[in-house]
Amino acid sequence: MAKTLTFNELRDIKDRLPDGSMHCIANELGVNVETVRNYFGGYNYKVGNSCGLHFEQGPNGGIVVLDDTTILERALKMLGK
Repeated sequence: MAKTLTFNELRDIKDRLPDGSMHCIANELGVNVETVRNYFGGYNYKVGNSCGLHFEQGPNGGIVVLDDTTILERALKMLGK
């Protein structure tokens, strides 16, 4: 199911993750670490893949619609939420 949040909220989640979290999530899901970074706003599509993010400009960095929340759920689990 799709989830909508602000870009700043998404970046805040990423910034609170412990060191090495991107690699842990990538290994757990069997994807390239750059794909996980792209999910949180990165843009290295030569190495990583797109993850079904849709950006719309606006306040708080704009709106982000996530088509697949699997990476977000793993990140929130790491944060104990």
